[in-house]
Amino acid sequence: MAEIEVRVAENVMEACASTSSVKRCVFTPSLSACMWQNNAQSETSPVINHESWSSESFCIEKKLWYALGKLGAEKTAWRIANERGLKLTSICPALITGPEFYQKNPTATIAYLKGAQEIYSNGLLATVDLKKVVEAHSSVFKAMNNNACGRYICFDNVIGTQSEAENLAKEIGMPKEKICGDESNNSLHRFELSNEKLCRLMSRPIRCISEY
Repeated sequence: MAEIEVRVAENVMEACASTSSVKRCVFTPSLSACMWQNNAQSETSPVINHESWSSESFCIEKKLWYALGKLGAEKTAWRIANERGLKLTSICPALITGPEFYQKNPTATIAYLKGAQEIYSNGLLATVDLKKVVEAHSSVFKAMNNNACGRYICFDNVIGTQSEAENLAKEIGMPKEKICGDESNNSLHRFELSNEKLCRLMSRPIRCISEY
């Protein structure tokens, strides 16, 4: 799965870079490319934001193939963009929600939630409505004519209580134990998610320029 993600990203980015009419690109990996950190390492930052990258070795150790694929795909996209001079930004969305989204996309949802107990206990189980993801892409793409650059974290809700986690499990059709687990085993290393960079961009007016 991880290798396929990387190959697809490489093919898409090479196609974009080879097309003269494509001036800029917004790549969509996942928050899972940012949030899987090795808690045992003392230098691990307590804040997960646009500067955070998941640990490749940790993903392999935990067999987090979805996260590993998204991580590899995004790094591949940035490598090709830098090599080929393509203007690139990336938006890393949390678990996407929306009307019947889980039912229509069960594979991606289940794959994202591999290790859900640890995600939840670390304070990193976040969701984002599909409409918010679309708005974020539109805002970032337009702002690339000005100063939008780099990576953006996209979420609108962090699941912080057991009742919220149980409601999410019910919506998805997943046993609540898969997310909540044993409350007594909650991680002592809680992270904080930050989407401040995206919020700043989306809160200011953007002058549209018809150059695509």
